[in-house]
Amino acid sequence: MSATDTGDATRRDFLYVATGMVGVVGVAGFAWPFIDQMRPDASTLALASIEVDVSSLEAGMSLTVKWRGKPVFIRYRTDAEVEEAKQVALGDLKDPEARNANLASGEATDLNRSAGAEKENWIVMVGSCTHLGCVPLGQAGDFGGWFCPCHGSHYDTAGRIRKGPAPENLAIPEFSFVSDSVIKIG
Repeated sequence: MSATDTGDATRRDFLYVATGMVGVVGVAGFAWPFIDQMRPDASTLALASIEVDVSSLEAGMSLTVKWRGKPVFIRYRTDAEVEEAKQVALGDLKDPEARNANLASGEATDLNRSAGAEKENWIVMVGSCTHLGCVPLGQAGDFGGWFCPCHGSHYDTAGRIRKGPAPENLAIPEFSFVSDSVIKIG
């Protein structure tokens, strides 16, 4: 074996690696527009979070806003509604899970479904029935919460399914109070 054979092998190895790298860069450059078009567009990203002024709501009033193309119910519950929701035995619930994106997990107690101990009168929920995605009517139904007239699902004042075909409680999105009168959803 001569010194030139070693040099040729090294040069050949370099050409193989260089050709492979050019091919990888070429494929990546060709594929990138197809991959990039799968990302959400700017209008979707703009709706990732919204801020809602709730200063005009008084106890017993609700507000429906649109977030990510879905209705979101914001309700400032009365003390009587909160007490009524607290009295419900967890064994009476169809869905014992809180379904609250703000909590890692938890039972569907009124406190776990509300905005927390200091703001327990506030509840924020995605307003889509968990049966077939209909929009329930507020302050209606057998439990004074929400009622889906399409198939007869009844939710209580904490948004928990109590009667009807819906399998789960109304979902609670990530939200927080950025001030005493503004809620950030998302």
